[in-house]
Amino acid sequence: MATAAKSSDAKKYSADDIEVLEGLEAVRRRPSMYIGGVDIRGLHHLLWEIVDNSVDEYLANEADTIVVTLHKDGASCSVKDNGRGIPVDKHSKTKKSALELILTTLHAGGKFSDKNYARSGGLHGVGSSVVNALSSEMVATVYRDGHQYVQRYKKGKPTTPVKKVKPFRGHGTEIHFRPDDSIFRRVHFNADTIRQHLEDIAFIHGGLKITFRDEVKKETHELSHPEGIRGYLDKLATEQQKKPVHEQLFYAEKEDEHIRVELALRWTDATDEQVRSYVNGIRTHAGGTHESGLRSGIAKAVKNYMDVHNIKHKGLQISTDDIREGVLCLISVFHNDPMFQGQTKEKLNNPEVSGFVEGIVRPLLETWLNNNPSIADAVVGRIVLAARARMASRDAQKEVRRKTPSNRKSTLPGKLLDCRSNKPEESELFLVEGLSAGGTAAMGRDSRIQAVLPLRGKVLNTESLAVSKIMGNQEIKDLVETLGTGIGANFDIRNLRYNRIILLMDADSDGYHISTLLLTFFFRHMMELIRQGKLFLAQPPLYCISVGNEKYYAQDDVQKEEIIESLPANRKYEIGRFKGLGEMTAKELKETTLDPKKRVLLKVDIDSQLDADATFSQLFGKDASQRYDLIMEEAIEADDIDY
Repeated sequence: MATAAKSSDAKKYSADDIEVLEGLEAVRRRPSMYIGGVDIRGLHHLLWEIVDNSVDEYLANEADTIVVTLHKDGASCSVKDNGRGIPVDKHSKTKKSALELILTTLHAGGKFSDKNYARSGGLHGVGSSVVNALSSEMVATVYRDGHQYVQRYKKGKPTTPVKKVKPFRGHGTEIHFRPDDSIFRRVHFNADTIRQHLEDIAFIHGGLKITFRDEVKKETHELSHPEGIRGYLDKLATEQQKKPVHEQLFYAEKEDEHIRVELALRWTDATDEQVRSYVNGIRTHAGGTHESGLRSGIAKAVKNYMDVHNIKHKGLQISTDDIREGVLCLISVFHNDPMFQGQTKEKLNNPEVSGFVEGIVRPLLETWLNNNPSIADAVVGRIVLAARARMASRDAQKEVRRKTPSNRKSTLPGKLLDCRSNKPEESELFLVEGLSAGGTAAMGRDSRIQAVLPLRGKVLNTESLAVSKIMGNQEIKDLVETLGTGIGANFDIRNLRYNRIILLMDADSDGYHISTLLLTFFFRHMMELIRQGKLFLAQPPLYCISVGNEKYYAQDDVQKEEIIESLPANRKYEIGRFKGLGEMTAKELKETTLDPKKRVLLKVDIDSQLDADATFSQLFGKDASQRYDLIMEEAIEADDIDY
């Protein structure tokens, strides 16, 4: 427990105790606030920031080529474009070179207005300076005005002035950087991660040519996809083995003074809905207003089509979920002034985008269906099947409860703390690590709709095991009986007893291991639960910040620092770290993790089925050499898992 100064010390608190961080020192003190963390994801985020700046030159119609190099040390990268080149002349107010100003000052850049960049991914003037601050060395090379200019930096500070090196015919910018190993747990870039990210960008920006030079593996990848998001949609469908319901995809694009929208979609035979969205070329993993407008537009277009053509089925109620089941969609939005949630830009918050996207999708999709009756028949048939399956599932569950309520209950494991509700659509099951945490969860839950199944010890590794072997394990057998779906050839999701299955584990290495073992089981033997969005990961807090009688909870170091930064300077506080769920009171667990109104759940989804298959095989398969290679490469990432 870390405690603030005692009351006797508080009297000494004065103006001299106030720190004013100069330059980029704030970034080095609190890197997670700017890049999301100092793990492998934060490391790669540095590269994305520099690449995004080059993409912005493409969006401004000033560049068409980007070259990204992973150097042979695996710990440094270079990004070069053929754009205009960062200005090197002196800024009238600061009397510094514009190049130095941009790379050493937060909120300095040319993207705050639409004068030079109508649409860009870099909006806050933060990205490149943050990369500089967190790099042990950076070299900026600029080609413009007939010359080559170079400036060097160390940990965000210039070590040389801007030097005019030699005459040069051409234009562009090259940034070379090496992340600081005193900041990051490990400085080693993953070539496959970089290539996949760059390929995504090449699809989203159909006219952009990207070259990735991997000096570690001595490979060069030319990434150019002039077919754009239409080709990307086909690639995703193939990778994820989703069979199209109709061959011709729906494509639409529209642009006004402030927004440009491009999208492609197709219905597939999959039982899940997948939307992959981008804003100004940046993947918005958490969605936002563009996705909500898209979903609303799809539902309204199909409903209007069915109403106009008087398509009705007696006793069948079509829901929006039925309409969107099986939809695979890519949407790319370009906005002059996007409002992202956070510096990592994972969610779009512009309210006007929702209506704009819906206004495109609804009329154009409805017209497309009217003009392609055979496709419309296939789509409507797909939707009707989804609705019938949903109704059949509901009726089957009711029938099972009506006929055998006592028998069904009697087959359930004795350690299951079941909920009182017999309605699967409102019920949820928490899979909890250990009997102690299970007892705490049971006391903090809403017993009407929330059930708790404690799991003892490490769950069986089910990778590559036969169903008969798996069902010989008591913990797995209890889990299967609790869910009610059966397993293998006998699996039937219509018998699922809960609408959500939530993994609630300790935030330590053992908890992560158990979660991953369970994910392996669900991926290999109950994939349909993931496809239909039934599986979730709970997010219990790591920290409790007590300020007087008030308590604030943080899920990670970033959120903890944000809470502390938001407190008044003279407020005393205490920081507590939960080592496990057993250390939390039932009230704390309810307030932070169990209460649907306050909790955060991560929905388990499959981005690429091929990648997921390879990952589970590597982590838990019989070939130990794959795990050995992974451990040797990534073991340093485990330094700070447990405290």
